[in-house]
Amino acid sequence: MNLRTLPTHMKIENCRLNFSLALAASLLAGCATGVQNPSGVSVTEMRPDERGFVAGTGVESQDLVRVADKMARGIVGIPQVLRAQGTPRVVLDPVVNETRFPINKDIFLTRIRAQLNSQAAGKVIFLARDRMTALERERDLKRSGQVTSGSDPNVVEFKGADFFLTGKLSSLTTRSSKGVSDYVLYTFQLIDARTSDIIWEGFEEIKKQGLEDAVYR
Repeated sequence: MNLRTLPTHMKIENCRLNFSLALAASLLAGCATGVQNPSGVSVTEMRPDERGFVAGTGVESQDLVRVADKMARGIVGIPQVLRAQGTPRVVLDPVVNETRFPINKDIFLTRIRAQLNSQAAGKVIFLARDRMTALERERDLKRSGQVTSGSDPNVVEFKGADFFLTGKLSSLTTRSSKGVSDYVLYTFQLIDARTSDIIWEGFEEIKKQGLEDAVYR
């Protein structure tokens, strides 16, 4: 239908619509900062144990989930834990990272601890040695009478460790004109704090190849 043939009231409404659209476009243009949204796919929520489309040959979330799950199951299955008199107490000792990837290496121990605390409660107890400064301050406040205690303020016991849980990440890297290959060996040990005996050791090994390196932070 030609605009000239429209009734007067429809012409007015059409003009109002065009004016509104033009006004909205001008406002959006005025608010633009010059920053353009990147092209490509939008953000995708994925499972931590799922390999994503942004991937490299190094340590990734699916490796963390796989390794931590295997180590946690290995720890609760050893005789020293299953037949322990009382509940064994464990201290986390920092993981050694010998790979070329600058990752947060201690996240493995954090996940193993969280998995055992949530799914195997009562099998082992982890000591919060990384919170000793705060714990000692609280003990001193109770002993000085500055804060109250539900028990005898003079009886403050910091338990000793039965075992140390630690680990090491090691790797081999191969590069050629065809790409890069990384082999990563994950080893974890439970060490007797009294005798230094390695009472349990578990490992997992993962190898990946790719055309390009990813940036790890």
